[in-house]
Amino acid sequence: MAELGYQDGRNFNFEYIQTPDIEGYGPAYRELAARKVDVFFAVGEPGLRAAQAAAGALPIALLAVDFDPMAKGYVASLARPGGNVTGIVVQQMELAAKRIELLREVLPDARRIGLVSDALSRDQIDTAAEAARSLGFVPLLVGLTGPRPDYAAALRRMGDAQAVVIPAGPLFMRDRVAIAEALTQAGIPSICAFREIAEAGALMSYGVDLAGLFRDMADYVDRIAKGGKPTDLPIEHATRFHMAINLKAAVRLGVSVSNAFAARANEVFE
Repeated sequence: MAELGYQDGRNFNFEYIQTPDIEGYGPAYRELAARKVDVFFAVGEPGLRAAQAAAGALPIALLAVDFDPMAKGYVASLARPGGNVTGIVVQQMELAAKRIELLREVLPDARRIGLVSDALSRDQIDTAAEAARSLGFVPLLVGLTGPRPDYAAALRRMGDAQAVVIPAGPLFMRDRVAIAEALTQAGIPSICAFREIAEAGALMSYGVDLAGLFRDMADYVDRIAKGGKPTDLPIEHATRFHMAINLKAAVRLGVSVSNAFAARANEVFE
């Protein structure tokens, strides 16, 4: 926002509430509405639901990281949303399939892969399972329940899985350190949606450049602030993608990552 000419406290006020989990979204957005904000910024489907419940006619700038707002009926179309919501959507189904392809490149002899999901990420895992079967993998699906999943127990339920896929979702971003620790203790290679999990100790990640997308979202807020109506502002597809490889984890796991493959990464942890 600063690069667009906004100065917090002078011509722009950034109101922000930290919540420990998605259950806090509802009260937080109601509090923001009480502060008489002009634009809501929402990330993910739980964030959008909470924002819509509190927004009334307020415009909502949405970063749809883990769901399709048109497929779920939040907007009429991407070209003309038709309501008070616009922003950027991440095509997670395509990314879910791409993670399987990358895993096959790194682990050409692997056969059984574990696919972890919660309620919000099940669509991604169904897509990943289909892609896995097409590439000769046997998918082993494990669902997570409750607000504080036991990731070590989930990995044990996969039995003899030779690799694990972690999808995109707020739960997995929140628990990135616990997930990486469980993967390290189990000694199992993985590919995750978030580079933060690879940074914490997982083998690799492939997904969107979240920091870059947040910068892109500032443009939507700016356009709304200048009088743009969400109903007339097309929802765009994310165009910033990011692959990270943790070479220290690769050595620990005995996984050979070629120089050519590593050169394709946006970020390498050594």
